[in-house]
Amino acid sequence: MSRVFEARPFVIPDALRHSENLPNGGRKAPHRARRYLSGYLSTLKALDLVLVTSAVLVAYVTRFGLDEQSVGGLSIGYGYVALGLVVAWVLSLNIQRAYDGRTVGHGVQEYRQVFQGSTWVFAVLAILGFAFQIEFARGFVLLAYPLGTLLLLTGRWGARRWLVARRKSGELSDRVILVGDADHVAGLVGALRRAPDAGYQVLGACVDDASGEVAGVPVLGPESDVLLKAFEHHVDVVAVSSSAGLGTTGLRQLGWALEATDIDLVVAPGIMDVAGPRVLTRPVQGLPLIHVEAPRFVGPERVLKNVMDRLAALAVTLLLGPVMLAVALAVKIEDRGPVLFRQERVGQDGRSFSMFKFRSMVLDAEERLADLTASNEGAGPLFKMQHDPRVTKVGAFIRRYSLDELPQLLNVLRGEMSLVGPRPPLPREVAEYAEDTHRRLLVRPGMTGLWQISGRSDLSWDEAVRLDLYYVENWNPILDLMIMWRTARVVVSTDSGAY
Repeated sequence: MSRVFEARPFVIPDALRHSENLPNGGRKAPHRARRYLSGYLSTLKALDLVLVTSAVLVAYVTRFGLDEQSVGGLSIGYGYVALGLVVAWVLSLNIQRAYDGRTVGHGVQEYRQVFQGSTWVFAVLAILGFAFQIEFARGFVLLAYPLGTLLLLTGRWGARRWLVARRKSGELSDRVILVGDADHVAGLVGALRRAPDAGYQVLGACVDDASGEVAGVPVLGPESDVLLKAFEHHVDVVAVSSSAGLGTTGLRQLGWALEATDIDLVVAPGIMDVAGPRVLTRPVQGLPLIHVEAPRFVGPERVLKNVMDRLAALAVTLLLGPVMLAVALAVKIEDRGPVLFRQERVGQDGRSFSMFKFRSMVLDAEERLADLTASNEGAGPLFKMQHDPRVTKVGAFIRRYSLDELPQLLNVLRGEMSLVGPRPPLPREVAEYAEDTHRRLLVRPGMTGLWQISGRSDLSWDEAVRLDLYYVENWNPILDLMIMWRTARVVVSTDSGAY
Protein backbone atom coordinates (compact mmCIF):
# COMPACT_ATOMS: atom_id res chain seq x y z
CA MET A 1 0.00 0.00 0.00
CA SER A 2 1.55 3.30 -1.05
CA ARG A 3 1.96 6.23 1.29
CA VAL A 4 0.13 9.45 0.60
CA PHE A 5 1.67 12.66 1.89
CA GLU A 6 0.40 16.17 1.99
CA ALA A 7 3.06 18.49 0.62
CA ARG A 8 4.68 20.21 3.59
CA PRO A 9 7.50 22.76 3.32
CA PHE A 10 10.67 22.39 5.33
CA VAL A 11 10.94 24.28 8.57
CA ILE A 12 14.05 26.41 7.94
CA PRO A 13 16.14 27.25 11.02
CA ASP A 14 17.05 30.92 11.41
CA ALA A 15 20.73 30.07 10.90
CA LEU A 16 19.92 28.96 7.37
CA ARG A 17 17.99 32.14 6.56
CA HIS A 18 21.05 34.37 6.94
CA SER A 19 24.13 33.29 5.04
CA GLU A 20 26.43 35.46 7.15
CA ASN A 21 25.74 33.13 10.11
CA LEU A 22 26.89 30.06 8.19
CA PRO A 23 30.41 28.72 7.77
CA ASN A 24 32.18 30.31 4.78
CA GLY A 25 29.46 32.96 4.52
CA GLY A 26 27.01 30.49 3.03
CA ARG A 27 29.36 29.20 0.36
CA LYS A 28 29.62 25.48 -0.10
CA ALA A 29 31.59 23.93 2.76
CA PRO A 30 34.76 21.98 1.92
CA HIS A 31 34.96 18.23 2.32
CA ARG A 32 34.03 17.76 5.97
CA ALA A 33 33.19 14.08 6.40
CA ARG A 34 33.86 13.07 9.98
CA ARG A 35 36.00 15.97 11.14
CA TYR A 36 36.16 14.42 14.60
CA LEU A 37 38.40 11.76 13.05
CA SER A 38 41.06 14.29 12.04
CA GLY A 39 43.37 13.26 14.88
CA TYR A 40 42.93 9.56 14.08
CA LEU A 41 43.51 10.11 10.36
CA SER A 42 46.62 12.20 11.03
CA THR A 43 48.00 9.40 13.20
CA LEU A 44 47.10 6.90 10.47
CA LYS A 45 49.04 8.92 7.90
CA ALA A 46 52.07 9.09 10.17
CA LEU A 47 51.87 5.34 10.83
CA ASP A 48 51.66 4.55 7.11
CA LEU A 49 54.66 6.80 6.43
CA VAL A 50 56.71 4.95 9.04
CA LEU A 51 55.65 1.54 7.68
CA VAL A 52 56.33 2.45 4.05
CA THR A 53 59.72 3.92 4.95
CA SER A 54 60.58 0.82 6.97
CA ALA A 55 59.65 -1.51 4.10
CA VAL A 56 61.67 0.45 1.55
CA LEU A 57 64.63 0.69 3.92
CA VAL A 58 64.60 -3.06 4.62
CA ALA A 59 64.39 -3.79 0.91
CA TYR A 60 67.27 -1.38 0.20
CA VAL A 61 69.59 -2.78 2.88
CA THR A 62 68.73 -6.38 1.98
CA ARG A 63 69.47 -5.81 -1.71
CA PHE A 64 72.35 -3.35 -1.61
CA GLY A 65 73.68 -3.39 1.93
CA LEU A 66 75.06 -0.02 3.03
CA ASP A 67 76.73 0.71 -0.30
CA GLU A 68 75.24 3.28 -2.65
CA GLN A 69 74.53 1.93 -6.13
CA SER A 70 73.21 3.59 -9.25
CA VAL A 71 70.24 2.58 -11.37
CA GLY A 72 71.32 0.72 -14.50
CA GLY A 73 71.86 3.14 -17.37
CA LEU A 74 71.43 6.22 -15.17
CA SER A 75 73.58 8.19 -12.79
CA ILE A 76 70.84 8.26 -10.14
CA GLY A 77 71.60 6.41 -6.93
CA TYR A 78 69.13 3.95 -5.44
CA GLY A 79 68.98 6.13 -2.34
CA TYR A 80 67.11 8.74 -4.37
CA VAL A 81 64.95 6.02 -5.92
CA ALA A 82 64.05 4.77 -2.43
CA LEU A 83 63.15 8.29 -1.30
CA GLY A 84 61.05 8.87 -4.40
CA LEU A 85 59.33 5.51 -3.90
CA VAL A 86 58.31 6.46 -0.34
CA VAL A 87 56.90 9.79 -1.52
CA ALA A 88 55.07 8.18 -4.46
CA TRP A 89 53.67 5.43 -2.23
CA VAL A 90 52.22 7.87 0.28
CA LEU A 91 50.85 10.03 -2.54
CA SER A 92 49.22 6.99 -4.15
CA LEU A 93 47.49 6.11 -0.87
CA ASN A 94 46.07 9.63 -0.75
CA ILE A 95 44.92 9.44 -4.37
CA GLN A 96 43.14 6.16 -3.61
CA ARG A 97 41.36 7.89 -0.67
CA ALA A 98 42.90 5.58 1.90
CA TYR A 99 42.34 8.33 4.50
CA ASP A 100 38.69 9.07 3.75
CA GLY A 101 36.88 9.35 7.07
CA ARG A 102 33.74 7.87 5.53
CA THR A 103 35.33 4.46 4.90
CA VAL A 104 37.78 3.95 7.77
CA GLY A 105 36.94 1.39 10.42
CA HIS A 106 34.31 -0.60 8.53
CA GLY A 107 34.10 -2.93 5.55
CA VAL A 108 36.69 -4.25 3.14
CA GLN A 109 36.77 -1.01 1.14
CA GLU A 110 39.46 0.40 3.44
CA TYR A 111 41.76 -2.56 2.84
CA ARG A 112 41.02 -2.45 -0.88
CA GLN A 113 42.09 1.20 -1.04
CA VAL A 114 45.39 0.42 0.68
CA PHE A 115 46.05 -2.54 -1.61
CA GLN A 116 45.19 -0.57 -4.74
CA GLY A 117 47.35 2.37 -3.64
CA SER A 118 50.31 0.04 -3.19
CA THR A 119 49.71 -1.80 -6.45
CA TRP A 120 49.37 1.36 -8.53
CA VAL A 121 52.70 2.85 -7.46
CA PHE A 122 54.60 -0.29 -8.42
CA ALA A 123 52.60 -0.68 -11.64
CA VAL A 124 53.65 2.84 -12.62
CA LEU A 125 57.26 2.00 -11.68
CA ALA A 126 57.15 -1.07 -13.96
CA ILE A 127 55.65 0.95 -16.82
CA LEU A 128 58.32 3.65 -16.50
CA GLY A 129 61.06 1.04 -16.44
CA PHE A 130 59.71 -0.60 -19.59
CA ALA A 131 59.02 2.65 -21.44
CA PHE A 132 62.44 4.20 -20.80
CA GLN A 133 64.43 0.95 -20.71
CA ILE A 134 65.46 1.48 -17.07
CA GLU A 135 66.81 -1.62 -15.34
CA PHE A 136 65.54 -1.44 -11.77
CA ALA A 137 66.96 -4.01 -9.39
CA ARG A 138 64.30 -6.72 -9.29
CA GLY A 139 65.22 -7.91 -5.80
CA PHE A 140 64.67 -4.42 -4.41
CA VAL A 141 61.23 -4.06 -6.03
CA LEU A 142 60.09 -7.63 -5.34
CA LEU A 143 60.84 -7.24 -1.64
CA ALA A 144 59.60 -3.67 -1.10
CA TYR A 145 56.13 -4.20 -2.63
CA PRO A 146 54.89 -7.27 -0.72
CA LEU A 147 56.60 -6.26 2.52
CA GLY A 148 55.23 -2.72 2.43
CA THR A 149 51.74 -3.86 1.46
CA LEU A 150 51.69 -6.44 4.26
CA LEU A 151 52.89 -3.87 6.81
CA LEU A 152 50.29 -1.34 5.68
CA LEU A 153 47.44 -3.84 5.87
CA THR A 154 48.60 -5.05 9.29
CA GLY A 155 48.93 -1.48 10.55
CA ARG A 156 45.49 -0.63 9.24
CA TRP A 157 44.05 -3.71 10.96
CA GLY A 158 45.58 -2.68 14.29
CA ALA A 159 44.32 0.90 13.92
CA ARG A 160 40.84 -0.39 13.10
CA ARG A 161 40.78 -2.54 16.24
CA TRP A 162 41.40 0.58 18.32
CA LEU A 163 38.81 2.63 16.42
CA VAL A 164 36.15 -0.09 16.59
CA ALA A 165 36.65 -0.43 20.35
CA ARG A 166 36.07 3.32 20.73
CA ARG A 167 32.97 3.22 18.54
CA LYS A 168 31.45 0.31 20.44
CA SER A 169 31.74 2.43 23.58
CA GLY A 170 29.91 5.29 21.83
CA GLU A 171 32.93 7.43 20.93
CA LEU A 172 34.20 8.70 17.57
CA SER A 173 30.86 8.12 15.85
CA ASP A 174 28.55 10.25 13.71
CA ARG A 175 25.43 11.60 15.37
CA VAL A 176 22.63 10.67 12.98
CA ILE A 177 18.98 11.60 12.39
CA LEU A 178 16.95 9.27 10.17
CA VAL A 179 14.15 10.35 7.84
CA GLY A 180 11.46 8.06 6.37
CA ASP A 181 8.41 6.02 7.25
CA ALA A 182 8.32 3.92 10.40
CA ASP A 183 9.04 0.57 8.72
CA HIS A 184 12.04 1.78 6.73
CA VAL A 185 13.44 3.74 9.67
CA ALA A 186 13.18 0.61 11.82
CA GLY A 187 15.13 -1.31 9.16
CA LEU A 188 17.83 1.36 9.06
CA VAL A 189 18.09 1.38 12.85
CA GLY A 190 18.56 -2.39 12.86
CA ALA A 191 21.19 -2.27 10.12
CA LEU A 192 23.22 0.45 11.85
CA ARG A 193 23.02 -1.32 15.21
CA ARG A 194 24.37 -4.49 13.63
CA ALA A 195 27.44 -2.56 12.48
CA PRO A 196 28.64 -0.34 15.36
CA ASP A 197 32.09 -0.28 13.76
CA ALA A 198 30.64 1.79 10.90
CA GLY A 199 30.43 4.72 13.31
CA TYR A 200 26.77 5.80 13.14
CA GLN A 201 25.02 6.69 16.40
CA VAL A 202 21.29 7.20 15.80
CA LEU A 203 19.87 10.00 17.95
CA GLY A 204 16.35 10.05 16.60
CA ALA A 205 14.10 10.03 13.57
CA CYS A 206 11.75 12.35 11.73
CA VAL A 207 8.72 10.26 10.80
CA ASP A 208 5.25 11.24 9.59
CA ASP A 209 3.41 7.99 10.36
CA ALA A 210 4.57 7.33 13.93
CA SER A 211 5.13 9.02 17.26
CA GLY A 212 6.92 8.17 20.48
CA GLU A 213 9.58 5.66 19.40
CA VAL A 214 10.51 3.56 16.37
CA ALA A 215 12.72 0.53 17.06
CA GLY A 216 13.83 2.14 20.33
CA VAL A 217 14.72 5.45 18.66
CA PRO A 218 12.76 8.57 19.67
CA VAL A 219 10.62 10.23 17.01
CA LEU A 220 11.69 13.89 17.02
CA GLY A 221 8.96 15.17 14.74
CA PRO A 222 7.59 14.99 11.19
CA GLU A 223 9.85 14.78 8.16
CA SER A 224 9.39 18.48 7.46
CA ASP A 225 11.17 19.28 10.75
CA VAL A 226 14.37 17.45 9.82
CA LEU A 227 16.46 20.62 9.34
CA LEU A 228 15.28 22.13 12.59
CA LYS A 229 15.93 18.92 14.54
CA ALA A 230 19.33 18.45 12.90
CA PHE A 231 20.42 21.86 14.18
CA GLU A 232 18.86 21.37 17.62
CA HIS A 233 20.67 18.07 18.19
CA HIS A 234 23.97 19.08 16.55
CA VAL A 235 24.00 16.04 14.30
CA ASP A 236 26.72 15.08 11.84
CA VAL A 237 24.58 13.16 9.36
CA VAL A 238 21.01 13.25 8.05
CA ALA A 239 20.17 9.81 6.61
CA VAL A 240 17.15 9.74 4.29
CA SER A 241 15.52 6.42 3.42
CA SER A 242 13.90 5.67 0.07
CA SER A 243 10.49 5.83 1.75
CA ALA A 244 10.81 9.48 2.80
CA GLY A 245 7.97 11.68 1.57
CA LEU A 246 10.33 14.49 0.60
CA GLY A 247 10.14 13.71 -3.10
CA THR A 248 12.75 14.68 -5.66
CA THR A 249 12.37 18.40 -5.07
CA GLY A 250 12.40 18.10 -1.29
CA LEU A 251 15.52 15.93 -1.27
CA ARG A 252 17.31 18.36 -3.57
CA GLN A 253 16.35 21.30 -1.37
CA LEU A 254 17.52 19.43 1.71
CA GLY A 255 20.89 18.85 0.06
CA TRP A 256 21.16 22.55 -0.82
CA ALA A 257 20.30 23.56 2.72
CA LEU A 258 22.93 21.26 4.22
CA GLU A 259 25.79 21.91 1.81
CA ALA A 260 26.95 25.07 3.63
CA THR A 261 26.86 23.34 7.02
CA ASP A 262 28.91 20.67 8.76
CA ILE A 263 26.09 18.14 8.28
CA ASP A 264 26.43 15.38 5.69
CA LEU A 265 23.49 14.02 3.71
CA VAL A 266 23.27 10.24 3.25
CA VAL A 267 20.61 8.58 1.10
CA ALA A 268 19.75 4.94 1.82
CA PRO A 269 18.35 3.24 -1.33
CA GLY A 270 15.38 0.94 -1.07
CA ILE A 271 17.35 -2.09 -2.23
CA MET A 272 18.97 -3.79 0.75
CA ASP A 273 21.73 -6.34 1.31
CA VAL A 274 23.48 -5.72 -2.00
CA ALA A 275 27.26 -5.30 -1.84
CA GLY A 276 29.07 -2.44 -3.55
CA PRO A 277 30.71 -4.47 -6.37
CA ARG A 278 27.26 -5.37 -7.71
CA VAL A 279 26.07 -1.76 -7.76
CA LEU A 280 26.83 0.66 -10.61
CA THR A 281 25.47 4.21 -10.61
CA ARG A 282 24.87 5.67 -14.07
CA PRO A 283 23.56 9.24 -14.43
CA VAL A 284 21.06 9.80 -17.24
CA GLN A 285 20.03 13.42 -17.81
CA GLY A 286 20.73 14.24 -14.17
CA LEU A 287 18.82 11.17 -12.93
CA PRO A 288 21.11 8.71 -11.08
CA LEU A 289 20.12 5.19 -12.13
CA ILE A 290 21.36 2.35 -9.93
CA HIS A 291 22.24 -0.77 -11.89
CA VAL A 292 22.32 -3.95 -9.82
CA GLU A 293 24.16 -6.87 -11.41
CA ALA A 294 22.63 -10.31 -11.01
CA PRO A 295 24.51 -12.62 -8.63
CA ARG A 296 26.74 -15.17 -10.34
CA PHE A 297 26.60 -18.78 -9.24
CA VAL A 298 28.80 -20.23 -12.03
CA GLY A 299 31.86 -19.12 -13.94
CA PRO A 300 35.65 -18.93 -13.56
CA GLU A 301 35.51 -17.38 -10.09
CA ARG A 302 33.39 -20.25 -8.77
CA VAL A 303 35.76 -22.80 -10.34
CA LEU A 304 38.66 -20.99 -8.69
CA LYS A 305 36.81 -21.04 -5.36
CA ASN A 306 36.29 -24.81 -5.61
CA VAL A 307 39.95 -25.43 -6.44
CA MET A 308 41.18 -23.16 -3.66
CA ASP A 309 38.75 -24.75 -1.19
CA ARG A 310 40.19 -28.21 -1.78
CA LEU A 311 43.81 -27.11 -1.78
CA ALA A 312 43.31 -25.12 1.44
CA ALA A 313 41.36 -28.00 3.06
CA LEU A 314 44.20 -30.40 2.24
CA ALA A 315 46.79 -28.01 3.67
CA VAL A 316 44.79 -27.42 6.87
CA THR A 317 44.21 -31.17 7.29
CA LEU A 318 47.95 -31.85 7.10
CA LEU A 319 48.73 -28.93 9.42
CA LEU A 320 46.14 -29.82 12.06
CA GLY A 321 46.53 -33.56 11.75
CA PRO A 322 48.06 -33.93 15.26
CA VAL A 323 45.24 -31.84 16.77
CA MET A 324 42.59 -33.95 15.05
CA LEU A 325 44.29 -37.13 16.27
CA ALA A 326 44.35 -35.82 19.85
CA VAL A 327 40.64 -34.92 19.69
CA ALA A 328 39.79 -38.36 18.26
CA LEU A 329 41.64 -40.08 21.11
CA ALA A 330 39.92 -37.92 23.74
CA VAL A 331 36.46 -38.69 22.31
CA LYS A 332 37.22 -42.42 22.16
CA ILE A 333 38.68 -42.63 25.66
CA GLU A 334 35.78 -40.82 27.33
CA ASP A 335 33.04 -43.38 26.62
CA ARG A 336 34.57 -45.87 24.12
CA GLY A 337 31.99 -44.83 21.52
CA PRO A 338 32.53 -43.93 17.86
CA VAL A 339 34.79 -40.95 17.18
CA LEU A 340 32.87 -39.48 14.27
CA PHE A 341 29.25 -38.42 14.10
CA ARG A 342 27.56 -38.50 10.71
CA GLN A 343 24.45 -36.48 10.04
CA GLU A 344 22.43 -35.94 6.89
CA ARG A 345 22.59 -32.34 5.71
CA VAL A 346 21.27 -30.57 2.62
CA GLY A 347 23.84 -29.13 0.26
CA GLN A 348 23.95 -27.24 -3.02
CA ASP A 349 20.79 -27.52 -5.15
CA GLY A 350 19.07 -29.52 -2.40
CA ARG A 351 21.34 -32.56 -2.67
CA SER A 352 21.77 -34.48 0.59
CA PHE A 353 25.15 -35.55 1.95
CA SER A 354 26.62 -36.98 5.15
CA MET A 355 28.37 -34.29 7.15
CA PHE A 356 31.17 -35.39 9.47
CA LYS A 357 31.87 -34.05 12.96
CA PHE A 358 33.71 -35.29 16.00
CA ARG A 359 31.07 -36.77 18.27
CA SER A 360 30.35 -34.34 21.10
CA MET A 361 27.21 -35.95 22.59
CA VAL A 362 26.29 -39.16 24.34
CA LEU A 363 25.56 -42.23 22.21
CA ASP A 364 21.75 -42.01 22.48
CA ALA A 365 21.59 -38.25 21.81
CA GLU A 366 19.13 -38.54 18.92
CA GLU A 367 16.73 -40.72 20.93
CA ARG A 368 16.71 -38.18 23.78
CA LEU A 369 15.99 -35.22 21.50
CA ALA A 370 12.21 -35.61 21.70
CA ASP A 371 12.33 -35.26 25.50
CA LEU A 372 14.14 -31.91 25.21
CA THR A 373 11.88 -30.25 22.63
CA ALA A 374 10.16 -28.14 25.28
CA SER A 375 13.55 -26.73 26.33
CA ASN A 376 14.52 -25.60 22.85
CA GLU A 377 16.27 -22.21 22.88
CA GLY A 378 16.90 -22.09 19.16
CA ALA A 379 15.22 -19.73 16.72
CA GLY A 380 13.02 -20.82 13.82
CA PRO A 381 13.46 -24.50 12.92
CA LEU A 382 16.81 -24.74 14.76
CA PHE A 383 17.19 -26.76 17.96
CA LYS A 384 19.67 -25.25 20.41
CA MET A 385 20.25 -25.53 24.15
CA GLN A 386 22.98 -23.58 25.90
CA HIS A 387 23.28 -26.31 28.54
CA ASP A 388 22.32 -29.42 26.59
CA PRO A 389 22.54 -32.42 28.98
CA ARG A 390 23.49 -34.70 26.09
CA VAL A 391 26.86 -32.98 25.56
CA THR A 392 29.84 -34.86 27.01
CA LYS A 393 32.72 -33.21 28.88
CA VAL A 394 35.06 -33.60 25.94
CA GLY A 395 32.23 -32.48 23.67
CA ALA A 396 31.75 -29.24 25.58
CA PHE A 397 35.43 -28.41 25.17
CA ILE A 398 35.70 -29.18 21.47
CA ARG A 399 32.44 -27.32 20.77
CA ARG A 400 33.75 -24.30 22.62
CA TYR A 401 36.68 -24.03 20.21
CA SER A 402 34.86 -25.49 17.15
CA LEU A 403 37.24 -28.47 17.09
CA ASP A 404 34.26 -30.77 16.54
CA GLU A 405 33.87 -29.30 13.05
CA LEU A 406 37.37 -30.19 11.79
CA PRO A 407 36.25 -33.47 10.13
CA GLN A 408 34.17 -31.33 7.77
CA LEU A 409 37.45 -30.75 5.95
CA LEU A 410 36.76 -34.20 4.46
CA ASN A 411 33.43 -32.90 3.14
CA VAL A 412 35.29 -30.00 1.54
CA LEU A 413 37.78 -32.38 -0.09
CA ARG A 414 34.86 -34.42 -1.44
CA GLY A 415 33.28 -31.31 -2.95
CA GLU A 416 30.18 -31.43 -0.73
CA MET A 417 31.02 -28.31 1.27
CA SER A 418 33.09 -25.16 0.97
CA LEU A 419 35.37 -23.53 3.51
CA VAL A 420 33.06 -20.48 3.49
CA GLY A 421 29.36 -20.52 2.75
CA PRO A 422 25.86 -20.67 4.27
CA ARG A 423 25.26 -22.87 7.28
CA PRO A 424 24.59 -26.52 6.22
CA PRO A 425 20.92 -27.16 7.14
CA LEU A 426 19.16 -30.30 8.30
CA PRO A 427 16.41 -31.80 6.07
CA ARG A 428 13.74 -30.93 8.66
CA GLU A 429 14.92 -27.32 8.64
CA VAL A 430 14.72 -27.14 4.84
CA ALA A 431 11.18 -28.53 4.99
CA GLU A 432 10.18 -25.41 6.95
CA TYR A 433 11.97 -22.93 4.68
CA ALA A 434 10.06 -20.02 3.24
CA GLU A 435 10.35 -19.61 -0.53
CA ASP A 436 13.05 -16.95 -0.32
CA THR A 437 15.10 -18.98 2.15
CA HIS A 438 15.68 -21.71 -0.45
CA ARG A 439 18.21 -19.38 -2.10
CA ARG A 440 20.65 -20.50 0.59
CA LEU A 441 20.90 -23.77 -1.36
CA LEU A 442 22.20 -22.14 -4.56
CA VAL A 443 25.80 -22.52 -3.34
CA ARG A 444 27.69 -25.10 -1.31
CA PRO A 445 27.32 -24.83 2.46
CA GLY A 446 30.40 -23.78 4.39
CA MET A 447 32.41 -24.77 7.43
CA THR A 448 32.23 -21.11 8.38
CA GLY A 449 30.36 -18.08 7.14
CA LEU A 450 28.87 -14.76 8.12
CA TRP A 451 26.67 -16.61 10.63
CA GLN A 452 29.82 -17.98 12.31
CA ILE A 453 31.45 -14.58 12.84
CA SER A 454 28.24 -12.75 13.78
CA GLY A 455 27.05 -14.60 16.87
CA ARG A 456 26.45 -18.23 15.84
CA SER A 457 23.92 -19.71 18.28
CA ASP A 458 23.02 -16.26 19.64
CA LEU A 459 21.60 -15.13 16.29
CA SER A 460 17.88 -14.97 15.64
CA TRP A 461 16.57 -17.15 12.82
CA ASP A 462 15.73 -14.15 10.63
CA GLU A 463 19.18 -12.67 11.14
CA ALA A 464 20.91 -15.97 10.33
CA VAL A 465 18.88 -16.26 7.12
CA ARG A 466 19.64 -12.66 6.19
CA LEU A 467 23.39 -13.19 6.61
CA ASP A 468 23.36 -16.38 4.55
CA LEU A 469 21.36 -14.77 1.75
CA TYR A 470 23.71 -11.77 1.76
CA TYR A 471 26.65 -14.12 1.28
CA VAL A 472 24.91 -16.06 -1.51
CA GLU A 473 24.06 -12.84 -3.37
CA ASN A 474 27.37 -11.01 -2.85
CA TRP A 475 30.12 -13.62 -2.73
CA ASN A 476 33.61 -12.54 -3.72
CA PRO A 477 37.14 -13.76 -2.86
CA ILE A 478 37.88 -10.79 -0.58
CA LEU A 479 34.74 -11.52 1.45
CA ASP A 480 35.87 -15.14 1.85
CA LEU A 481 39.30 -14.06 3.10
CA MET A 482 37.73 -11.61 5.56
CA ILE A 483 35.37 -14.29 6.92
CA MET A 484 38.17 -16.84 7.38
CA TRP A 485 40.34 -14.25 9.13
CA ARG A 486 37.53 -13.26 11.50
CA THR A 487 36.60 -16.90 12.09
CA ALA A 488 40.03 -17.53 13.61
CA ARG A 489 39.43 -14.64 16.03
CA VAL A 490 35.89 -15.77 16.88
CA VAL A 491 36.99 -19.35 17.64
CA VAL A 492 39.37 -18.19 20.38
CA SER A 493 36.99 -15.53 21.66
CA THR A 494 35.43 -15.91 25.11
CA ASP A 495 32.07 -14.73 23.77
CA SER A 496 31.61 -16.45 20.42
CA GLY A 497 28.08 -17.79 20.86
CA ALA A 498 29.25 -21.40 20.46
CA TYR A 499 27.49 -24.11 22.48
